[in-house]
Formats: sequence, structure tokens, C-alpha cells
Amino acid sequence: MTAAPERQRVRVNPVQEFGFQSDTREILANAARDIDTYDLRNRLIVDIDSHHEESLEWSEVLDNLDDQVLRDYGKGIAGSVPGGAEFALTSHAPGLRFQEIGGRIPHSAERNEPVPSGSEHTVAVTERAIESLGLDYQVVFPQTMLDLGLHPVDGIAVALTMAYNKWFVGTVLGKDPRIKSMLSLPISDPDAAVETIRLYHDHPDVLGFLITSQRSFGVHDNQNMPVYAELERVGLPLGFHAGPNWGDSWTRTMNRFTTVHAMSFVTCNMAHLSNWLFNGLPERFPRLKVIWIESGLAWVPFLMQRLDHEFLLRTSDAPLLTKRPSEYMRQMYYTSQPLEVSHPKALAQTLEMIDAGNTLLYSSDWPHWDFDPPGRIMTIDGLSETARDNILGRNAQLLFGTHKLPDPAHLKLAGPQWRGFGPRP
Repeated sequence: MTAAPERQRVRVNPVQEFGFQSDTREILANAARDIDTYDLRNRLIVDIDSHHEESLEWSEVLDNLDDQVLRDYGKGIAGSVPGGAEFALTSHAPGLRFQEIGGRIPHSAERNEPVPSGSEHTVAVTERAIESLGLDYQVVFPQTMLDLGLHPVDGIAVALTMAYNKWFVGTVLGKDPRIKSMLSLPISDPDAAVETIRLYHDHPDVLGFLITSQRSFGVHDNQNMPVYAELERVGLPLGFHAGPNWGDSWTRTMNRFTTVHAMSFVTCNMAHLSNWLFNGLPERFPRLKVIWIESGLAWVPFLMQRLDHEFLLRTSDAPLLTKRPSEYMRQMYYTSQPLEVSHPKALAQTLEMIDAGNTLLYSSDWPHWDFDPPGRIMTIDGLSETARDNILGRNAQLLFGTHKLPDPAHLKLAGPQWRGFGPRP
């Protein structure tokens, strides 16, 4: 009987395990190496979209609720309901945490890494990300708060938004000049939204304001016009930050988180942008700059073509527009993450159609499982060095202003630093 051949031994390389308490600097070790690989030290890098896990400090946010009854109610939930300490009074949907189970980085669910005694947690872990990614500035948003537009009680959503802004400005902003934010507007209460703009617009670390996109509201509703007018008056941009939704009429039919993630982050911004255009808001508020955040880019050429086609067949439905929808869209701003790179030719066409050298803003979406380090921009074929510089930071500097985003000392540059392809309209 012939002896069985000896099984060849397979060498298995050790794999570093990351968990909820892993250090940001360890997780981002490869991104840190990119700094020298792509000579990123000599470029201005502004990360327009990153997140912190506010649930770790949720009790402090609840302390900032102005309504004493609501504050006591929230603190009671936090102290007695399982998980309440992290999500009291919010509209948090547990099923959306599936992304933490199957993702590459399980870190964002509970950024529970140790920080030095006496350090503010969000500040400490954000500084680690800034240094590891090689950033000059990082715009930080909450995570759970992004679905407040789906809250069944508008009054609670408004109160939580106001409390979070008060906590974040007082606790996080100002501790490190590299940490910035665009504060969420309680848009379901336009008076409160205007109040928010007036309270915080002149803070040096508040770059603008945003509307969380997962919400059923019409951007064109007349009650919102004072909000847009106030933003235009103070000269700050408006962002629409997308988010997931597993509960609308279409996503309820989906049985995989990935399909919900792929579609819901896009469709909400598509709806708001379409309403924004066809109701003539670019003409009514021509100086108000608009940013579409965390929807990627693949949807933009589709919407340009689709809206242009419909507009030309029925211009009477958009009587305020003086040019095609795609022309207005080329004057808007888009964040890069998640950058769809699986079809390079399609990506190149997309970048051309949106005039990326003048409109695209780098974003990491750190610490989410699909984040993109700055090196991602350096790997896109066909971009000039000027375009890479603009996308990584110069477009953001032009949009938000050098008074909000001055050149850091390490660049040692003097005078205006805009190196675009022509004047922005």
C-alpha cells in the first residue's frame, strides 16, 4: 500500500487583531506610512468628513438639554434601560450596527480605546487620527446623531441637536485648532435652525452647517427660506450629510446590510438635490454654497444626465432655472468618500463631469469600516498634481476661507494659495 504523500506545510502570517479598544495609531499604521510614500507632508490636507462616537459621552450631551423635564427623562432612561446610557432619547436603529460586525474595522461602534487620564476622549482620539493620516485639519461629525431626522418626535430631535451642538462646541472645539466641524441644523424647527446659525457662525472652528439627509422633508418648503437666507448672509456653506436607513419603503425589502448601505446613502441626497434644483434654490440663493457629503460620486453623472433630459423636455417645471441642472451641479461641492474605484474609466469620466479639480473635497469617513486615507487620492490615474492638491485641501480652503483654514506653519507659504483651473463662479 502506497503511503499518502506528506501534506505540505502552509506558512500562515500572523494577523494583528483589532478590537474596540485598539489604538487609532495602530489601526492607521499603513496610512501613516503613506505620508512619506506619497510625499503628503508638503500638501495641505483637509479631511471634510470624519466621525466620533458620541455615545461614549452621551450622558454629557444629555446634561446640556435645556428642557429640565426632557433632561431628567433622558437621564432616567440612561440609568435604567439596557443600552440607554449610549442612546437615550435618540432614534438609533440597532440593525444598522451590522456594519460593525462584518466590517474591516470594528473600531467605530465603540471607540473605547484608552486615553491619558484627564484627557477628553473625542479630542484625544481625533488628534491620533489627524497625526496618523497626515492631516492639517479634520472636520468631525457625530455618528448616531445623523439619523435624528428619522426621530418620531420632532421636539426631541430638535432638543438633542441643540444639546449636542452646545456640548461639542464647549467640550471639543477650541482644544486643538486642527479639529473643525459643521454643526447640524435642527431644520424641522426653522427658528431653532436660524438661532443655531447666529449662535455659532463666527466660531473659528465652525466651518459651516449641515442638514442630516435621512429625513422626509422638502428642502424647498417656504419655511426653510429664512434658514438659507441666514446662511447666505453669514457666508457659510450648507452640507447635506447622507446616512443609512433600513426603514423606508424600498430598503425594507432588502435583507443585506450592504445593499442598504449602497443605496440609502445615495438616494436621500439624490432626492434633496433634485428638489433643490427644480425649485430654483440656486437662483434664489446664488451665494450659498452646497456640499453633498458621504454619498460617493457614482450617482452624480446619472443624476446630471437624468435631470438634464427631463428638464429639456419640460422646462415649465423649473421656471426659475436659467441653465441645465448639470451646470448647477458642476458648481456644487462633493466629498470624495466612499470613492468608487472599481471602474477606473467610469471614475475618470465622473471626475471630469463634476469638474473635480474645483469641486471635489477629500474626506476619510474615519473611523468607519470603508474609510479612505489621503493616499487614495494619490492613486487615481490621470489627475494632475494641481488637481490632487486642490482635492486634498485647496478646494476646502477656498470654500471655507483662509480665515477658517489658514495654511499651517509647516507649508511655509505666503499669499493666496488657490491653484485652481480658473475663477470659481
